[in-house]
Amino acid sequence: MYRTVLVIVSLLFTIASVAQDEPVETKQINIVYGANFTKNEKEYPGASIFSKDDRQVQFEHQGADLWCDVAIYFQKENRLEAIGNVLLKQGDSVEMTSHKIDYQGDIRLAKAWGNVVLTNSDMTLKTDTLRLNRETQEAYYQDYGTVIDSANVLTSKVGRYFMERKKYQFLDSVHIDNPEYILDSEQLDYYTSSKNAYMYGPSTIVGATYKIYCERGFYDTKVESGYGIKNTRIDYNDRIMEGDSVYFNKAREFASATNNITVTDTINNGVVRAHYAEVHKAKDSLFATKRAVSILVQEQDSLYVHGDTLMITGKKDERITRAFRNAKFFKTDLSGKCDSIHSEERTGITQLITRPILWNAENQMTGDSIHLISNKKTEQLDSLKVLNNAFIISLDSISMEGYNQAKGKDLFGKFIENELKIIDLVKNTEVIYYMYNDDDELIGINKTICSKIRITMENNDVDELTFFTNPDGDMFPEKDLPENSRILKGFVWYGDERIRTKDDIFDEDDNNLELVVIKGLNNPIDIDAEEEQRNKNETDPINAGNSKARDPKEPKIPRKVK
Repeated sequence: MYRTVLVIVSLLFTIASVAQDEPVETKQINIVYGANFTKNEKEYPGASIFSKDDRQVQFEHQGADLWCDVAIYFQKENRLEAIGNVLLKQGDSVEMTSHKIDYQGDIRLAKAWGNVVLTNSDMTLKTDTLRLNRETQEAYYQDYGTVIDSANVLTSKVGRYFMERKKYQFLDSVHIDNPEYILDSEQLDYYTSSKNAYMYGPSTIVGATYKIYCERGFYDTKVESGYGIKNTRIDYNDRIMEGDSVYFNKAREFASATNNITVTDTINNGVVRAHYAEVHKAKDSLFATKRAVSILVQEQDSLYVHGDTLMITGKKDERITRAFRNAKFFKTDLSGKCDSIHSEERTGITQLITRPILWNAENQMTGDSIHLISNKKTEQLDSLKVLNNAFIISLDSISMEGYNQAKGKDLFGKFIENELKIIDLVKNTEVIYYMYNDDDELIGINKTICSKIRITMENNDVDELTFFTNPDGDMFPEKDLPENSRILKGFVWYGDERIRTKDDIFDEDDNNLELVVIKGLNNPIDIDAEEEQRNKNETDPINAGNSKARDPKEPKIPRKVK
């Protein structure tokens, strides 16, 4: 009797399908195994109810098979409610289990409830409620879900899975749990094949030796490498790196940044600003260029050091700072310029190398090389050396015409509380000095030669001159000393080049620097095309070096989820 009823019901379904002028194989849900058949018009009007016997009820629809304990089939609506131990299989790769599924055949949409598990060849998705759209090959949930693949466990409140692209879009409370790191984000796109993640909104990645924050970025979860291009910060090896675009690679122990960069040394209380910088963790080194400046706070008086290139190397208490080409520095009452600067924390010595010029208040000092020595304990300036062809000049502050000058083979200075107090010039010393009375009236010009001169300073001005070992000189009335006799041999005045503020350490090229355009910061990018190109570069050895995904100068970023 049952078999007869089943044949009749199947025939009616077929006739109804033909009457709709739609091919059976493209639209109608088909019964594969109906088992026990009943009707309940009160609760399920117009529906046919099937329940399992020794086998589960089975249906088929356009390449998908469904098994369940009980099926309520609405033939006119082409809709099926499957209840109990439900299994939906699509091809050989996609399976979904749940307690219940409501399947709409016309639009090929399945809504599953109760311990839903969706699996394919490379991932498992678990949630309480899931919609599977077979028309678009998408699955989505909006009340928390967990995705597990070979590398990561990912959770979020809202998620959408694009099966053909093997891509997830996660929204709200996104979390990745990996043995090597933890990732949290407001919004994230994730490709299950490549394990690549694209982050939007506040995102944090915490690894064993680093912490990354960004509001737009890319991360290769397999190798812990990526970049951020919006409000990005990396805490890395006692340094904090921030910039418009920041790149990180754990395996290479390397981080770099482009445009508007700040690198903070959390141990030495130093800051480097530039428009391109690199940090090499293994070498404990920092490289910076493009309007690069190192700022070191010393007793509330910051020291600014600039060069076309800056390098800071060495561990704590052994830092070495180098500024190459067009090097300049500024500190209150002390500034200078030269071809290069070498500063070593262990010795406290800062060397100005090749054509150095040093300004202390109104005093200009030059020589073949200049050394500034700091007290390593107090970090205050202790002493000064100008070696070979030492020359000190200052403009006469009263007449504003003549120049006070002193020269010798070497110059040695002594700082007290960061202020230059004593200057000793030794060997073949000469001096020209304008002398005034208490009423600021010129009483004469002192011109003397001796073996050593001591200049005592007060408030960064000459207070006293002392001559040692057979001084030979005189005080000349202004009218008796010709103009050409008022200049010592080797005199060169660099007043126009003097660095008076921290901004003066930058030249015109620095101030007019054209920054690199960070791709994707203002314009959206097709991340599916980006991902395809990235995968191609990884598998094609010829093009492997052309991957833009790992270029910190020109990083790309995906469009936001709509």
